[in-house]
Amino acid sequence: MKNLSDKDLMMVNGGAVKIGAIVGIAAGITFIIGLIDGLFRPLKCN
Repeated sequence: MKNLSDKDLMMVNGGAVKIGAIVGIAAGITFIIGLIDGLFRPLKCN
């Protein structure tokens, strides 16, 4: 096993979830829920 120096540790990427990915997943889930709700429970526009 190789011990990493502080410089090497600062260059390690990965494992973090980006805020854009969270927003995209939340938007997709909201869209799917709205689509299913609209299909099963259509409401008239006032």
